[in-house]
Amino acid sequence: MNGSPGQTTSAPQSARPRRGDRLELSIESIAQGGAGLARREGYVVFVEGGFPGDTVVAEVTKSKRHFAHARAVEVIEPSPDRLPIRCDQDGDGCPGSPWQGFRYERQLEHKQRLVEEALTRLGGLEGFAMEPIVGSEDPWRYRNKLEYSFGETDGRLVLGFHARGSWERIEDVRDCVLASEQNNAARNLVRDWCAEEGLSTYDRRESAGFLRNLVVREGRRTGDLQLRLVTSPGDFRAEALAAAVTERLPEAGVLWTRMDTVAEVSQGGTTAIVTGPERITEELCGLRFSISAEAFFQTNTDMAERLYGLAVDYAALEGRQRVYDLFCGIGTLSLSLALHAGEVWGVDIVEEAIGDAERNARANEIENAHFVAGDVRHILRPLAETAPRPDLIVVDPPRAGLSKKVVARMAEQRPRRIVYVSCNPTTLAPNAAQLSAEGYRLVKVRPVDMFPHTPHIECVAVLERDG
Repeated sequence: MNGSPGQTTSAPQSARPRRGDRLELSIESIAQGGAGLARREGYVVFVEGGFPGDTVVAEVTKSKRHFAHARAVEVIEPSPDRLPIRCDQDGDGCPGSPWQGFRYERQLEHKQRLVEEALTRLGGLEGFAMEPIVGSEDPWRYRNKLEYSFGETDGRLVLGFHARGSWERIEDVRDCVLASEQNNAARNLVRDWCAEEGLSTYDRRESAGFLRNLVVREGRRTGDLQLRLVTSPGDFRAEALAAAVTERLPEAGVLWTRMDTVAEVSQGGTTAIVTGPERITEELCGLRFSISAEAFFQTNTDMAERLYGLAVDYAALEGRQRVYDLFCGIGTLSLSLALHAGEVWGVDIVEEAIGDAERNARANEIENAHFVAGDVRHILRPLAETAPRPDLIVVDPPRAGLSKKVVARMAEQRPRRIVYVSCNPTTLAPNAAQLSAEGYRLVKVRPVDMFPHTPHIECVAVLERDG
């Protein structure tokens, strides 16, 4: 018989566990997405917070016919690779670094395996070279950008991250182990100042309140620091906050974004400069980049340099090739490629990003890079009518990967080589399979650990046209 909710049970496979059941499980490996994988008489359970080698008590959160999702609530016997966590966050651990209690060398091994499994099992691909993962020399305090949420706990203003599985509970943070000391100091200063001012926090349920988010961004190579406070419409002593910030952190700039949407988001709204410059600068691959407040920039500067360096190596440029860089953002990879190519055309749907890319090309005195704002699905055909067809296409899509239409449009251009920079191997796999059907062969893949202590995996793949 199946145990009642809250009880540890060893029910047979025919009695599917129910939500709330507690199961004693041995974690075998890590599944795509980062959860521990356990089996109970053949029935698969994905256990959040479980690491290979652990024996845990896990509470079922979702039950399906052939598998269940659960979260570890007690570690009966820890894995030899389980380590004490460094995070000081309240609650059940940091949602931003769920693997920090897992030995880093093992993290790398599992990420390497997950990429290869995605390509072979999901993509049905074979015959490619799987190169060893590029790990981080220092997997702590690497993030150059963090976004925090305001909330209230027991009548006290808090500033940190959403608790796991909750959109309304915010866990206060004093020392985030992925953030620099400067970032932590900035966040704590803003929280304490806002608490002293008695400012209210935004309640999504009631669609009321003032303080929403704080975005802290740094130029790790330049020392630039930017704080962007996101609030609902209204007013507060913004200049006094800026004075308090710059007294402690003289290099900091302060922006203020006012949002009138119901959802808690930090993109959009109206942004004003309170003090300091509108943009920060960062150095990458020997180039200098100007980054606007809402522009995308890789959040791990050191590993981004290694990621883009690998992409340039895989591109195998000889100084004369024509390159399309799709989803180019502010031009970080485009300009790195332009140093080795004949001409580069960068495409992105975000017009502000294209403006930044053009500005960055001028600042770095690069004249063979051109940028176009538009949807990749629709712009490749007209671009090929005005620009020479590419010898190489480089693509760095969002986590959802490429649509079938974009894959078909890329194949129409018949580049000799495609370099695919992926932030999600489970979407790289079907995209690589689709390109294989269009006449391309996956040659080699190499993972890069951009996000230590998380299940996120970046990798670079190169495909070449058959014949």
